[in-house]
Amino acid sequence: MAIEWNRRRFISAAATVVGAAAMAPALSACSGSPAPQTGANTEPGLRAALPAYLPNTAIRPEIPSVAGGPDVLTDAGFLTYPANPVATVAGVPGRGGSYTAVTPLWGTVPSAGNSFYQAMNKALGVDLAMKPADGNNYNTIIPTMTAAKRLPDWIQLPAWWNPNFNLGGLAGTQLADLTPYLAGDKIKKYPNLAAIPTAAWRTGIWGDKLYGIPGFATGLPLAGIVYYRRDILDAKGITADQVRSADDYLNLGKELTDAKRGVWAFDDVWTYLSPAWGVPFRWKVDNGKLVHKYEMPEFLEALDWHYRLATAGYVHPDALAGDNANASPRFYAGKTLIQGGGAGNGAWNVADHESGTAATPGYRRGAFNIIAADGKSNPQLFLTNSTSELSYLNSNLKPEQIEELLAVANYLAAPYGSAEYTMVNFGVEGVHHTRVNGVPTPTDDGKKNVQAQTYPFLASPPQVISNPGADVVTKDNAAWQAANAKAVYKPVFWNMNVALSQALATAEAAQAVEDTIKDCYHGKKKVSDVQAAIAGWKSGGGDRLKQWMTDNVLQKYGTGQ
Repeated sequence: MAIEWNRRRFISAAATVVGAAAMAPALSACSGSPAPQTGANTEPGLRAALPAYLPNTAIRPEIPSVAGGPDVLTDAGFLTYPANPVATVAGVPGRGGSYTAVTPLWGTVPSAGNSFYQAMNKALGVDLAMKPADGNNYNTIIPTMTAAKRLPDWIQLPAWWNPNFNLGGLAGTQLADLTPYLAGDKIKKYPNLAAIPTAAWRTGIWGDKLYGIPGFATGLPLAGIVYYRRDILDAKGITADQVRSADDYLNLGKELTDAKRGVWAFDDVWTYLSPAWGVPFRWKVDNGKLVHKYEMPEFLEALDWHYRLATAGYVHPDALAGDNANASPRFYAGKTLIQGGGAGNGAWNVADHESGTAATPGYRRGAFNIIAADGKSNPQLFLTNSTSELSYLNSNLKPEQIEELLAVANYLAAPYGSAEYTMVNFGVEGVHHTRVNGVPTPTDDGKKNVQAQTYPFLASPPQVISNPGADVVTKDNAAWQAANAKAVYKPVFWNMNVALSQALATAEAAQAVEDTIKDCYHGKKKVSDVQAAIAGWKSGGGDRLKQWMTDNVLQKYGTGQ
């Protein structure tokens, strides 16, 4: 849906600011002080705190989810929006309580007390004062609240800003422990929350206790994949299944690049293609020992390949100059034919289809399958966190207030296409939306007050694939997920929350190394320059980081896999 694209676009913009933090295990920087008790979780404690999983069968998709490995499930696909949305919540969830809620918003903030907020309060049975805050400054706004201990009753804290928020320190002090209400079978009181994948709940657990309510969860969380202009490559007789190795990609570079016509095969693909060499997101365990990706020969091999790709002239000059803002226009115009991008709904959606066909009639985005660089090993791609968006309740709330807000969260998490979902995402029919070809379509009032999303950031159902008016996108996306679900794996420390000191968090970011890596895959510096930067990183904090992670996480809590 367009509403999902809006959220994704804003999140992508925010994630770009903080780099790869959105992909990492949640970190809590502690300004050099000892790590708080609410850090990583023990396996027994994690099992005891996790809610039970109960799939929701109220709405049946045209394209069902497909299971991959443990905790891996593709997103369901919907080709139509239910004509008569069913209700999944009986009556009104609230009991008349009054609360405040703060969420980030990347857009114009709706006026307080608008018609949509009024309608939602009536549907929820509470007086929930929504107070969206500027998403661009959210990471500076929230610390001011926590320093003064003046958090609202309900707040959304994106996981990529956990270091800014000191989430590990807030858990159990300013944020309510939800374990007594949701652990195990207790969540069955809230069936829509119980339908959220178990792995997503892991991201909200600190020190063996559950604090966060996950939103926009997925059973196939990937940082991104390698896309191609399917319409153009199809016309050349090139199909995705023909690309099985790094050599195949290089051959495409040579075949597709025509600089005289202003066409280059590649845009930036390092982040999305480097895992083909077996490069993990950050860590791997080899014979019981923790190894950073910088220490792996496979990492240098991947970097050398990308350096050669750039210096061979197969990458668009603007990409080599660091212009990522215009990557999509280049792709739409056929100036580049292969690019990396966010997985699933992050880049593969109706908005992309509309922009692409506006630039080039017949435009069709495709995605290459996950590969192994040598073309012989088993293809593998690491999972990222099952969600990066969680909301929390204030620890000052009374038990009956927590229960009331969890009932509200259960309403907000109703499945795609349900009566509650329609209300939360489109408002009142005839006021905030009308049906166009069966699809809820915002009115002017809806565009102003409903599409500036707030409630879904407090709680929302698992992601689905839905692109009204562009069924080909839904079918292509779902088919790719089904074909690749078994090739993904859980990386070391997957979905784990780890509290780091500021010094260790800085070492983990390794900004000087990352800058040199970028220069290398842009063809400006050599692999030897990266090796020198890594040597400096190791002596300047990298080795201490590895030892600390070994002693305080790996040996005490395991890998999270």
